[in-house]
This record gives sequence, C-alpha cells and structure tokens, in this order.
Amino acid sequence: MTISPVVIQHRPIFDDNFFFEFCQAAENLQVERDKNGNIYIMEPTGFETGSFNQEVGADVTIWNRQERNGVVGDSNTGYTLPDTAVRAPDVSWISFEQLKNFSAEQRKKFLPACPEFVIEIRSENDALKPLLEKMQDYISNGCHLAWMIDRIDEKIYIYRKNRTIEVIETLQTVLSGEDVLKGFELDLRKYV
Repeated sequence: MTISPVVIQHRPIFDDNFFFEFCQAAENLQVERDKNGNIYIMEPTGFETGSFNQEVGADVTIWNRQERNGVVGDSNTGYTLPDTAVRAPDVSWISFEQLKNFSAEQRKKFLPACPEFVIEIRSENDALKPLLEKMQDYISNGCHLAWMIDRIDEKIYIYRKNRTIEVIETLQTVLSGEDVLKGFELDLRKYV
C-alpha cells in the first residue's frame, strides 16, 4: 500500500530560516520542500527499508574513507538546490572541491548546493512517479549521477548529468560509480 505524504501548500511564512527551524522541530519525520514551496512530510520507513538504506550508505562511506575526496550524507542531510527545493536524499555525496565554496555557517543548515551523487531508495510507502520526478530534479539542479533503487518493482533507474536515463530490470546487479565515484561499486546482490 502506498501512502501519500502530507503536503502543506506554500505559505509565505515558510522562508528558508523558518523552514529550517520547522524541520529541526519535526526531527522524527522526513521533511522536504519542492521548488514551488510545497512542503512534504513523510513518515519514517519500515525496518527492512531502513536497514537496506543503512547498508547502502555504509558502502558509500567505506569507499569515501578510502578515497578521501568528499563527504557522504544520510537521509537527514538537507540540501537547498539551485531551484530552491530542499531535498534530503537517502544517500548523498559532495566533493571537497564543491564543499570548499561554503562557509562553516552555511554548512550548519541546509547546504545551498546540489550533491554530485545521490541515491534514493523506494520504500513500501513511496509512490513511483514522485520519486522519478525528484530524480529528474536532482539532475536539472547539477547532480552528476543519481540512482533510484526501486525495491518494490525490483528495478534501478540511473540518471546521468547528460540527461540519459538507464533502467536495469533487476536488483541482482553491481552498480558503478562511473566517473563520479571513481572505483566505487555497489553490489546489490548481497542485499537482496
């Protein structure tokens, strides 16, 4: 069963500072804002999805510790994208090269940037269409490589900065970080 998130239509009171404080107060919920100012409040995922997210994020973190060329974020890491949407992908990676452009103060709130790499993982409560639209938004805002792992329909959607989309019809595969996460491979076969 897919449950739609609660949507709060754009209100002028939700400026960037108020929205950040609102998200801090709703610490047990996933809160995002789209480019039109609509706020989406989503419930936590179930155990299996949360565990899967953690394992995938850990693999990216292990690779990053070896490469030491960026920072990995989890689903609590918010980014204010160039189109003003505020997103918190399940897993994100931003290079030190990009990160050096932001002050310590900017890093304390939602980083005003788009990560170079994101992973979104579909849970039982997620409708497919909004997730695919979100993936397009990441690429439109400067993401270089984005994966949407659909554990429900057992597909993987790979979005690239050149706007190509590849669909893999199985989770029994190994994904490559390509030229974004050089040398990184995510072997999904060990998790399914």
